[in-house]
Amino acid sequence: MGDDRAVAEQALEAFDLPQGSALRLLNLSENATYAVEEPGTGHRSILRVHRKDYHRRDQIESELHWLDALRRDSDLTVPTVIPARDGGRVVTVTHDGTERHVVHFEMVPGAEPDENSLTTTDFHTLGCITAALHDHARSWRRPAEFSRFAWDWEHSLGDSPRWGRWRDAVGVGPAEEEVLTRAQELLQQRLSEYGSGPDTFGLVHADLRLANLLVDGDTITVIDFDDCGFGWYFYDFGTAVSFFEDHPSVPEWQEAWVSGYRTRRELTPADEDMLASFVLLRRLLLLAWMGTHSHSRESQAISITYAAGSCELAERYLSSDGHRLT
Repeated sequence: MGDDRAVAEQALEAFDLPQGSALRLLNLSENATYAVEEPGTGHRSILRVHRKDYHRRDQIESELHWLDALRRDSDLTVPTVIPARDGGRVVTVTHDGTERHVVHFEMVPGAEPDENSLTTTDFHTLGCITAALHDHARSWRRPAEFSRFAWDWEHSLGDSPRWGRWRDAVGVGPAEEEVLTRAQELLQQRLSEYGSGPDTFGLVHADLRLANLLVDGDTITVIDFDDCGFGWYFYDFGTAVSFFEDHPSVPEWQEAWVSGYRTRRELTPADEDMLASFVLLRRLLLLAWMGTHSHSRESQAISITYAAGSCELAERYLSSDGHRLT
C-alpha cells in the first residue's frame, strides 16, 4: 500500500490540482483507489493506481475508449476521465524502477445499493443495464488499436489463469479439490457445447455487480470497467451475484435480472440454461482471486468459508448435470 500511495503522490504532479491536495484511500483491491480532496473548495475526484503488471498502457487506453463510446452512443451513464496537464489520460510514472499507470476520474455522485437489503428491483435494473451494455458492445466498431484481455477458458480456469488457481485458495484440501475438479470438468464441457462464437462471446464489463452501480436519485452510473474484456456475454450474470452466489434469494434475483434483460434484448432459453454455469465459473474465479488477493476487503471478510460454500454449489451443479445451482 505504501508503494501505491507513493505512486499516487507522484502522479498528482501531472494534473492541474491546487497545492495541498490530499489523498485518502477508498479501496484496495485489484487497484488502489484514492479520493483526491482539494483544499478550500472541498472538491473531490478519484485517482486509480493500477496494480503492477496487470494492464498494459494500451489496454487501459482501450478501456477509456469504450467509456467514450458509451457516453457518446448509449443512454448509459459512465465515469468521466480528467486528463493530465499535457492532455494525456493515462499517466505513467516510474517508481522503484517499475512503470506504474494512473487514471484520474471525476467523482461520481451517489451510493451503491445496500448489499444487506437487496431486492428484485435492484436485479431487474441491473439486467436492463447489462442488456444495454451488450447492445452497445455488439454494435460498436472498435478502434483498430483496441486491446483488452480475454476471459476465455484458458485465462479463467485453464492453463494460464489470470487470477491464479482455485486449488491454492484457503480452505481447499483434498476433499474440496475432488468435488471442485468434477464440477470444473462438467463446466468446461457445458461451455464447450455452448460455444464462443460472436453470438455468445464478445466485449463484456466482466464485473457487473450492484457494487459497481452508483445511484443518485434517478441517475445510475456504471463504474469500474477495469476488468472489461472479451468473454461470454452471460458471464456478466455470474458477476452480478459475486460473493453471495449461494444466497437463498439468488433464484428469485436471477428471475428479476432475466426479466430486466429481456426488456432490452433477447435472452434465449439456451442462454438462460447457461446462467448457472456462469455463476459457477465466477465462483471458481473468485475462489482463485481470494488466494492471490488476501489484502482485499472481500477476501478478509469471507475467505475462510468461501471454499466450503463453493463445494456446496459444485455439488448442486453436478446433481443437476450443470443446469441449476439450487
